[in-house]
Amino acid sequence: MITRRTFLQRASAACAISTLPASKLAHAAHGQTAEDPLRWVDLRIGTGGHGHCFPGAAMPFGAVQLSPDTFNDGWDWCSGYHISDDSIMGFSHTHLSGTGCGDLLDFLVMAGTGPAHLIAGDRKNPDAGYRSRFDHADEHSEPGYYSVILKDYKVHVELTATERAGIHRYTFPASEQAYLIVDLQHGYGAGDGTGPGLVNAAELRQPAPDTLAGGRRTAAWGNDRHSNFTMQFSKKPERIVFYSDNQEVAAPASGTDLTGKNLKAVLYFKTKANEAILVKTGFSGVSPEGAAKNLTAEIPAWNFDQVRTAARNAWRRQLSKIQVQTANETHKRIFYTSLYHMSLGPALFDDVDGQYRGMDNEVHTLPAGQRNFTTFSLWDTFRAAHPTYTLIEPERVPQFVNTLIRMAEQSPDGMPVWPLMGRETGTMTGYHSAAVISEACNKGFTGVDWEKAYGLMMKRAMVDDYRGLGYYRKLHFIPADKEEESVSKTFEYCYDDWSIAHVARKLGKTSDAAMLTQRSTNYRNYFDSSVAFMRPKLEDGSWTTPFNPIDLGHSTKWRDYTESNAWQTTFGVQHDVAGLIQLFGGKDPFVTKLDGLFSAPSTLPANAPPDIAGLVGQYAHGNEPSHHIAYLYVYAGVPHKTQGRIRSLLETMYAAEPDGLQGNEDVGQMSAWYVLSSLGFYPVDPVSGVYIIGSPLFERATVELGGGKKLEIEVRRKDPAHQYVQAFSLNGKPQQRTWFRHEDIAQGGKLVLEMGPEPSATLGADASSLPPSLTL
Repeated sequence: MITRRTFLQRASAACAISTLPASKLAHAAHGQTAEDPLRWVDLRIGTGGHGHCFPGAAMPFGAVQLSPDTFNDGWDWCSGYHISDDSIMGFSHTHLSGTGCGDLLDFLVMAGTGPAHLIAGDRKNPDAGYRSRFDHADEHSEPGYYSVILKDYKVHVELTATERAGIHRYTFPASEQAYLIVDLQHGYGAGDGTGPGLVNAAELRQPAPDTLAGGRRTAAWGNDRHSNFTMQFSKKPERIVFYSDNQEVAAPASGTDLTGKNLKAVLYFKTKANEAILVKTGFSGVSPEGAAKNLTAEIPAWNFDQVRTAARNAWRRQLSKIQVQTANETHKRIFYTSLYHMSLGPALFDDVDGQYRGMDNEVHTLPAGQRNFTTFSLWDTFRAAHPTYTLIEPERVPQFVNTLIRMAEQSPDGMPVWPLMGRETGTMTGYHSAAVISEACNKGFTGVDWEKAYGLMMKRAMVDDYRGLGYYRKLHFIPADKEEESVSKTFEYCYDDWSIAHVARKLGKTSDAAMLTQRSTNYRNYFDSSVAFMRPKLEDGSWTTPFNPIDLGHSTKWRDYTESNAWQTTFGVQHDVAGLIQLFGGKDPFVTKLDGLFSAPSTLPANAPPDIAGLVGQYAHGNEPSHHIAYLYVYAGVPHKTQGRIRSLLETMYAAEPDGLQGNEDVGQMSAWYVLSSLGFYPVDPVSGVYIIGSPLFERATVELGGGKKLEIEVRRKDPAHQYVQAFSLNGKPQQRTWFRHEDIAQGGKLVLEMGPEPSATLGADASSLPPSLTL
């Protein structure tokens, strides 16, 4: 009998370092230098609380995310993993990072010994299925690699990935009954495998003695979503048993498919002590044949360590795009983990031969040199993640934009809202693909057909009968008695109008630009001066009653605000802050009201969703509509209030712990807020290309802008606690303002910030130094 001590000898180094602090984990394993950014990434952050992050292996913006699944249902398991669990169902190839809805978890593989189970079993009773207990002390995560020990089977599991494929290494004990199960029914929302699950149809075949292939269509968040795989095994199994609806069936004949909704295969092996069996899996949204091409191109050999090294090097290049200097290791750990998280999506969604599945569910071929992406959490990421990409991902930005344009052309739903692997989920309000496209246009990116983009955006803005837009165009507001979440939808449409106006101006369509700019002020129709809040209106123009600013809606029929209330939505204006200030009667009453947001009781109604988290008064940092609000003080001439508040949020809303995120990660937006804010600036109005100065955490930072261009940030202060900007210079020129434009640094630049313990009475206070509002 193999003992735990004997079994662990092969992996003793990895297991020993798994107990070290995360900051030293990768350093100890690979002899990295102190400046290697991989040293500071802690993949446990966001795997607890409501962060919805996964700890497994992926490449930057890659199609495959090979990670453990501890549960496949429930809100806190949208990524398939939660650190509170102590058993693992298996390891699947696709995962969502930080989303508020769940899907994916495609093509689970699980290793075991002894009699094979066909269902995962319950977390409370892992022995009832193929689950296995594990200890977090036996886990090791780093960018591009994950490992764990399955305690019940004494199997050491290692995972790594390329862009479109993953490779597993399972080190078994001596066993006459070692096995791998491949479960095509497993997925988010599929339950324990005893019910019907969410698979519409699946196919499974055996192209070769050491190969399985197939695909499935699922109906979770993305309805009728297609996914396909080809999977090879380094050792020919003794036998393979196929199952449909958990009943053994004959193996599919050569060239044919086993079909059904609940398909599984169990591959049996005889193993020696410490024998490794490798599994290579190619993934495709097109076909199993496409998955095979991806696998052949990206993992041609049985060399796990080579793939792991390539992934680690790719992440080192990615995370080195921003270099920060500070003595505060906690800040550095949070920063580089944030940069990691916001480099997981959007995710690649094409094959090596250029084929991809479009939003019409048909297979298309990309133009030469193009790439296709998915997983655009646009309602979240247009605010800070995509603006960050315009700085550090200049080559990817046109690829993202062209993807969104193709989606708008091909999708029966028009402009993308929240696209997921060829399906439109329609999640959240607005259509902020317009904001992402327009920001890239306004910032001068090339390689995009802006006329085509403009036509598609204008169809949505001017023609489509979409979620209250008819009322918005006719009444200049959306009535609360006719459309749910009417106030928030109007605010979102205002920003989308503002976004499209920039493209109109760039294309010389001045009358369209003026019309859209004027229409972008429709939000003003909700301001009730008697209560100084944005208040829902009925179709006849009267205010809804009763009104309580903490309520999400005026009745139980539906909400009037999207994951927010009147407190947060009242400050939800990003492009016309000067106009918002005028509604309050000037800067002083506006600042008083804004102070009140942060000092109000943090009381929420019973029907408030858990997304409204990270409360400071009624400010909710855990949800994206609040993310720009602390920067609004700059528009009122009191930038020191922004600086103090931002420093507080940086210190209190993020922690280097599994539950260190307030709210969901949301495919990079929570992290992007931290990345930009800790550097010292933030885009309140992303499309305009204006950045607002906040309060930097680091003494120095260098942002690689591509093409050899760099943005250098130097922070001068005598004490790290000094949070107030005393002086600001841009490219060697002293400034009286506390903002700058993208064009000021796009070709390289330097920011110098001098900090002190007390607010500056003059910097940014004069009316001439205020940021622009409603200016194209």
